[in-house]
Order: sequence, then C-alpha cells, then structure tokens
Amino acid sequence: MNIYQKLLDELNAGAKAVMVTELEKVPAEYSGNNQGYCKKEYFTEDCLQQSGLYPSMQQSLLNGELQIIESPEGKIAIIEPFFPQPCLYVFGGGHIAKPLTEMAAKLGFSVTVVDDRLSFANKERFPDAARVICESFDRCFELLSFNAYTYVVIVTRGHRHDAQCLKAVAQRKWAYAGMIGSRRRVKSLKEQLLSEGCPREVLEKVNAPIGLEIGAITPQEIALSILAQVVSYRRLENPGMGRESAKISWTEFDRDVLEEISRGKNERRAIVTVISAKGSVPRKAGAKMLVWPDGKILGSIGGGCSEGAVIQTAIDIALNGGYKIQNIDLTGTIAEDEGMVCGGKMQVLIESLS
Repeated sequence: MNIYQKLLDELNAGAKAVMVTELEKVPAEYSGNNQGYCKKEYFTEDCLQQSGLYPSMQQSLLNGELQIIESPEGKIAIIEPFFPQPCLYVFGGGHIAKPLTEMAAKLGFSVTVVDDRLSFANKERFPDAARVICESFDRCFELLSFNAYTYVVIVTRGHRHDAQCLKAVAQRKWAYAGMIGSRRRVKSLKEQLLSEGCPREVLEKVNAPIGLEIGAITPQEIALSILAQVVSYRRLENPGMGRESAKISWTEFDRDVLEEISRGKNERRAIVTVISAKGSVPRKAGAKMLVWPDGKILGSIGGGCSEGAVIQTAIDIALNGGYKIQNIDLTGTIAEDEGMVCGGKMQVLIESLS
C-alpha cells in the first residue's frame, strides 16, 4: 500500500490530514531538474505533534492553506492539508433528487440517495451516486455515518417520512441540513419534533424551506437553488451573508488524481501540484494533474499554453526522474495571448512517481 492509498483511507474514514513533502536544496530560482530526494510523509490531525513542523501543520489544518517553508540551508518543506470529501445524503429519490444528484456529483460531493421504493432507489436511476440505498427511512440511518463533512437534503414524498428523517438527522453531526416544504408545513413539523424532545437550537439550524430564493420552479432549478445553498455552507464562514461573508480558503482536492496514484501502478508518471497561487488564477493551491510520458494527462491546473509548458517538463521528469518547481506567469499580455480572462502567478511542483 503506497502513501497515497494510506492517505485516502484516512480521509475516507473522516479524518483530516496533512502531507509533508521535503525537498533537497534546489537550484537558484528553482530552475532546472533536481535529482535529489523528494521525501513524503502524512500525518493525521491526532499525530501532528510527532513532527517538528507541528505549528505550521496545525495552522494549515485550521485555515486550509498549503504552506511552503524554506530552511536557511535551502531545503524546502511543502505542507499540504487534506480534508475528507464532502458527503451529500439525499433522502427521497423523486424528481428533484435526480438533477440534484447529478449536479452534486459534478461539484465534488460523494452522493448517497436513500428511498424506500426499489423503483426509485436503484443505480440505473442515479448513475452519478456513489451509493443508492433502498431501505425504510427509519432504518436507513444504521447504514450511514455522519461527521463535520456531511450535508443532508430531505426531499421525501411525504410529511411522515420528512419527520422520520429530520428527527434522526437532528441527533447527529453535520455541516448542513435542509428540508423541502412550505413554511406552514415546516413550522408544523418543527413544532411536532420540539414536542418530542428535539433540541430547538438544532432545529433552528435546519434550512427549511430549503434552498436559495431564486424563483425556482422546475426540478432542475430547485436542485440548483438547493446546491447553491449547500455550496455556501461549504465555502463561506457565514452562509447567508453574501459578499460580506469571508471565504473558507480550502485547498483544491482532485480526488480522481489521488485515487489513480493510490493504485500504485508500476509505471513512469509525474504528478504536478499547484503549491502557490496569487491573483486571478484558474486553479488554486492543491490542484493536481497526473502526466504520463506519452502526454496523456488526468486532471488539470487550468489549461492554456502555460499548462502545455508544464506538461512538457512533466514528461521529461516522468522519463528521467527528479523534480522541479516551475513558475507560471498569467499576468498582463501573457494571459491575453492565451485567451484567458484570468491573470496572476502560479508555482507548481513537478515530481516523478516512478
């Protein structure tokens, strides 16, 4: 089992972790390939104190930002935080659940759909879902795990099922919970659950009626309004405050790339990681791309001619080993020449995986 598989196992178990990449002294201005060692270690949140980089690692997990630390001797340590993939539980497999699941999967959520009807709870109906569970709404919670990266959408077909789901959800940990329904229906349901002992402070956190108010009518529009609200809870410190809310600066997480690396195939490849991003750049720190010697790629650091230059370097490193830190300038006329609306500077680490 390679280090990336171990990292993914920790993330899948709901743990936060940091990957530390230590590089030997690099040439001036990070130019040219370095054939020295490139050592990697990962630490879960509970094990950070085992490293001399503990304060920096702890800070990365707090603010979600990748850090680059250079010693007086010129050695470099790259501290990269990783967080579990957000999980979206959709209770109810009706007409809203279909576009909701499709959109959520494209946004990087691992989606689980639950319904008690086999005709609605099947993989053919929800090909983009990671899991589809056909089980009653009062028993399905035995099959689900909740943590700080769990997002819940309740869109069942009836008041009784909504009550079953919301009562069970109220007893668990989650980042977001929302339930469809009119204000009158939602008020009645919350009063019912309060009388049954559900904590008022928990019920007040439930977004009901669900979604942002965009005048949605069709199932696709309603799904969009729901996911817009879900994303705001994932990306903003104070959802609902609009532009006044500070953004949560999580690093990018390319799960497809990590899963491919974790398989440990015995073949030459290079991995490209954005380690620094300033200005309006297409991808943020943490974004990854895998490059094979024949030019095949998985993932992206933003496209354009700048990515093409990085791919050429990555092909060379995939064939010959070593690593390089490469600068990408997307400011001014450079971005215009590439037809890109963004402008800024990126720094990428390109390293051999062979």
